[in-house]
This record gives sequence, C-alpha cells and structure tokens, in this order.
Amino acid sequence: MKEDGNITIREYFLDIPLTDSALEKLEPGDIVFLTGIIFTGREGVYSQLFEKGVKPPLDIRRISNVTFHCSPAVSEISPGLYNIKSVTGTASFRFAKYMKDFIGQYGIKAVIGKTGMPPETYREVFRKNKTVYLNTIGYGLGALYGAGIKSVKDVIWKEELGLAQAMWFLEVEKLGPLMVECDIKGNSLFELENEKINKKLSILYEGLRQPALKRLGEVTSPYEEMV
Repeated sequence: MKEDGNITIREYFLDIPLTDSALEKLEPGDIVFLTGIIFTGREGVYSQLFEKGVKPPLDIRRISNVTFHCSPAVSEISPGLYNIKSVTGTASFRFAKYMKDFIGQYGIKAVIGKTGMPPETYREVFRKNKTVYLNTIGYGLGALYGAGIKSVKDVIWKEELGLAQAMWFLEVEKLGPLMVECDIKGNSLFELENEKINKKLSILYEGLRQPALKRLGEVTSPYEEMV
C-alpha cells in the first residue's frame, strides 16, 4: 500500500491461476501485478473461436485463466524461438459481445485490456462470473509491460492469423502495473468517476441565458447534444 498525497494506492501481487479469494479484495483503482501464464487474444482469435467455431488445440482452462487483449511485438529469431520486448493493450470494448461466451466457456477470471467496456457487460457477465477487468495504464509503456514477459510457452494459429493476431501463451513475472477498472461486483472505476463529474457538470450551466441560435440547435444543457 502506498500513500500518494491524500490518496492511498493499494498494490497486489497475484499468482496465476487467479482464485476467487484473491479477487475478492480488489476494488476499482487498485494496482495489480501478475505472475504466471497468460494468453493473448484480439480480432483474429475471437473470429476463430466464435465466428468460425474453431476449437483451440490446447486446453485453455488447464493452462491459464487470464487473458490479455493485445498484439505482442514478436520477432521470430529462428523457427519456434521468439523474442518479445514490448506489448501494449488494445481497446477491449470491441470484444465485449464475445465476453459472455468467452468467460463462461474458458473460466476466465481476469481480462487485461485498454479503455472500458459497456456497463451491462460488467454487470451481466463480469459480476456473474466473478471476473475482473484490468486496464493497462497510459501510453508509451509497451517496454515496461514487455519487461514482465519472461518467455513464450506456446502459440496457436500462427499460420492462420500471423504473429500479431495469433494466440500467445506467455510466462510473465510481476506483469504490471495494471489498474482494476472493474471488480468482481461489477463496479467500474470509469463509471464511478463519470458519475461524480456529471453531478458537478450541471452547475456550470446554471444561470446561462437562452442561446441566440436555439432554433438552429444550439443548447445550454449538458443532457442535450450540441450542434
């Protein structure tokens, strides 16, 4: 636990596979570092699984319960020998439609990605499965996250999808920092902070005169779209 001014930053170092007891203590805004095996997935992987109905040749449930929405910067030094120096998250909202089937079928306990997902996905999928959503922090930290990758344990669909889109199984050590965006109760940090901002936002509009171009769509309400 770290003190940053008046803000307390809680840090957790967790081992994979993640357990319900380990996840129960996490709250939105906490920082997590992971050690164990994770696997990657983005458009190509989800297309294989749910659009084409291709079953993975490996038993994912027995290997890992943590997935990372990303494309590792992979170089193939020689056949079957890989080097990964950098990795950054990709926007997870694009895969929200697959989360119900994906998390349910493969027993996923943590999804790592960038930006948020729809509130209903958190409430109806993550909460029911006691799964957390972890956010990579900021931009330009690819090398920092890459430093947490110790080795490539396996890769599938490399020929079908290419290096960037393949499903990589990676051994990681203290991979992070990762921020808890959604906890197992479905509480979203982005939603909670947006609620605070929206409550104060309406104050800025109090006392404003009616717009001269109201008939053309100009408005002074935070709840209406401005033209």
